[in-house]
Amino acid sequence: MDSRFTQQAERAHRAALRSIARIVEDTIPPQDPEAARQGIVELIGRGRVLCVTGAGVSTDSGIPDYRGPEGSLRRHRPMTYQEFKYDDASRHRYWARSFVGWRQMHAARPNRAHEILAQWQRDAVLTGIVTQNVDGLHRAAARALADRSADPAQEAGTAGVRPDESPIVALHGDLATVRCLNCGNVEDRRALDARLEQTNPGYAEQAAAAAENVNPDGDVTLDESWVRRFHMVGCLMCGSHALKPDVVYFGENVPAERKEAVSGLVQASESLLVVGSSLAVMSGFSIALQFHRAGKPVAIINGGPCRADAKAQWRWRTRIAPALEQLNAART
Repeated sequence: MDSRFTQQAERAHRAALRSIARIVEDTIPPQDPEAARQGIVELIGRGRVLCVTGAGVSTDSGIPDYRGPEGSLRRHRPMTYQEFKYDDASRHRYWARSFVGWRQMHAARPNRAHEILAQWQRDAVLTGIVTQNVDGLHRAAARALADRSADPAQEAGTAGVRPDESPIVALHGDLATVRCLNCGNVEDRRALDARLEQTNPGYAEQAAAAAENVNPDGDVTLDESWVRRFHMVGCLMCGSHALKPDVVYFGENVPAERKEAVSGLVQASESLLVVGSSLAVMSGFSIALQFHRAGKPVAIINGGPCRADAKAQWRWRTRIAPALEQLNAART
């Protein structure tokens, strides 16, 4: 690490490691599944719901979660922001592994959970979606729905809500863009991938055969021998190799403009629905705290315990896509 930042970076790095290692356990007795389901049906029926999603929404698209029974944290520790920014070797290792893993992430498609939430947005059930995921699948689902079902009434604004009127806030960013830490230049991830392929012909396909798994942050586990064979490319503007996916790493702050967008949605919403998240990270948990302090209902659909369970009126412990299917059927 750069000696000018060692103490500050080390403190932030240790805090990030504590966040990564946080174990979310049961803090309140289980709720009857049918009572929870019915409570959430009524909550959705009233509308003006803010939906916060996590990795559990994307597992059916082939993207693993962090803390579930098969979560990636059981075999892989994500890189902290401090490691990425100040350690050239760590950054090189990430890009070697990401060059292989991003291709599977990029090939992922929205599943039924994304599609239902997109429909609820279009029908003005949701005031917006705040996702902690960096896979871009909520936006893809909204675009696909708009392409399939645009009609004159929707376009004229006389029914429902257009996708751009009900925002999707990617709280932790999106893997689809890359930012230079030196000059700030932004590049499309597909364009960077093409440059990496030109510099490393055949590498991705060969390394993929040796890779052990794909992780939620878009990389894979690779032996160091493969990392040494990889060649990184520089920023198109300044030539620096300090390129970073435009996502919020553990140990990094959520940008102020996203916090402001979330604050606006909290104010505009009457209830909160958490879907597929343990809310282990404060950036997500704080949203539930805001609703609880304001006396607004909180509901949770998750496969395991959630950090906000004790703040929630409704806690449905179940699989995500089937639960949303049931809720969707109940409102039609």
